[in-house]
Amino acid sequence: MIKNITVYCSSSNHAPQAYFDCAALLGKSLAERGIGLVFGGGDVGLMGCVADSVMHHGGRVRGIIPRFLQEKEVAHYGISELHVVTTMHERKMKLTEWGDAFVVLPGGFGTLDELMEIITWKHLGHHQKPIILLNCNGFWDPLLAFFNRIAEECMVGKEYTNYYTVCSTTEEALEFLEKQEPIP
Repeated sequence: MIKNITVYCSSSNHAPQAYFDCAALLGKSLAERGIGLVFGGGDVGLMGCVADSVMHHGGRVRGIIPRFLQEKEVAHYGISELHVVTTMHERKMKLTEWGDAFVVLPGGFGTLDELMEIITWKHLGHHQKPIILLNCNGFWDPLLAFFNRIAEECMVGKEYTNYYTVCSTTEEALEFLEKQEPIP
């Protein structure tokens, strides 16, 4: 059973409302299922939204934020646990370690960095945890087209599509994850 899900997403407060709605629904659904949220520790953007939603619905939230981002992202002090670390690398290591699975919501360069890293680590055999691209409003469609292109041009093997699952709705993502066994 999946006990904790790491969510990667935008820290921007200017994202379209549809993405905030998607983040809020994910947070509510995690709390209702008793699944803990592990996230980047910020109180802004989709990060803050998903954490607030989990907390509002009685769930548990563990955030990890580097000291230098505490002020920039306004660390979220209203969550179950906030861990302040020294570097971004340490943050990403803990996000990877503490989640039994990954859900990737819309985001910018930081979210893309996290996504590429967990896909690469899965390809290299460093983990076998499920990775879900939550494709709110088709946000990930251009990236998925790019993934297809790099496979067609033999930059990656065709097996790359086995490294992640694309889900259109929160319900679809959580139903998929409920069937998964935790993998170390």
